[in-house]
Amino acid sequence: QVQLVESGGGLVQAGGSLRLSCAASGSIFSINAMGWYRQAPGKERELVAYITIGGSTNYAVSVKGRFTISRDNAKNTVDLLMNSLKPEDTAVYYCYADIRGRSPIRDYWGKGTLVTVSS
Repeated sequence: QVQLVESGGGLVQAGGSLRLSCAASGSIFSINAMGWYRQAPGKERELVAYITIGGSTNYAVSVKGRFTISRDNAKNTVDLLMNSLKPEDTAVYYCYADIRGRSPIRDYWGKGTLVTVSS
């Protein structure tokens, strides 16, 4: 079984920072892309950022310059450093990873961590 577990969400004031972390565990052979999505109340889930196994990154326009994604391939972890947070960043943040384990490569998702940014 493969699991993704997020941590680091919480309540922060506008302009503040938070770091989200996600750890993948279980029967993992390899991990390709890892990243973060978010879903705000009443809105569809949207991509925030992802990072490839080689370290290439991609960000949503709304977070570019404020958020930084990084990963540790040895530890199977991915972090999201969020600076200059805005109330519109309030959402449940979900970690995902393209993992090849005992089954062919597929997406795995965490259960989500809530980030609330107060104005």
